[in-house]
Amino acid sequence: MMLTMFKDASSSSSSSSSSSCFSSRLATLLLLVLSLFLIGWVEHTVALPTNRHLSPVLRNKDTYQAVHEVSKHFQGLETADESSTKLLPNVDRNKDHMSICCLHANILDFYMNNILTHHCKRHDKILRLKVDLARVSEDLQTHGCNVTHYHDDHHAVEFRKKLAKMDGERGIIKAVGEIDILFSFLTDYCVQTKNGTSATTVSA
Repeated sequence: MMLTMFKDASSSSSSSSSSSCFSSRLATLLLLVLSLFLIGWVEHTVALPTNRHLSPVLRNKDTYQAVHEVSKHFQGLETADESSTKLLPNVDRNKDHMSICCLHANILDFYMNNILTHHCKRHDKILRLKVDLARVSEDLQTHGCNVTHYHDDHHAVEFRKKLAKMDGERGIIKAVGEIDILFSFLTDYCVQTKNGTSATTVSA
């Protein structure tokens, strides 16, 4: 009887030991799978490009709101014929992003020197907008956008020709009404990826 009890105890102990060993191995396997998953996730995250605007103003909500309000105000001053036309050029969006950015930096420079110098009293946010956009222009040139390099680009030339064909006053109103389009291009294309091409590669 004692022998039977010893065998039963021994069998129970062996079963318990096997169960414990299995649980330990399962836990180790799960930890290994989890570790491999985390390593793969981190590598995937690092590999993904992180976009960064070349000017912090381009992600400023107050600037965006000012652009929206000013452009909407001047669009309301356009005639029906003016509303159906567009001054800013249509560009191939498949082109190099920095080329598109620097082209619009050139147009922004033209706005600063020839368009936003007018009608400052027509909307209370134009002065603030001039300061913000001047900062954008400065930041983009610091990052390598040579605005004079794009002065003779056919898109920039086309924009100036269309503007010149309009009556001076009407042309200014139309141009300011499209400042939201200009700002949108700058926001979309004037970015730098962490693992991508630097803006400073775009030179004269």
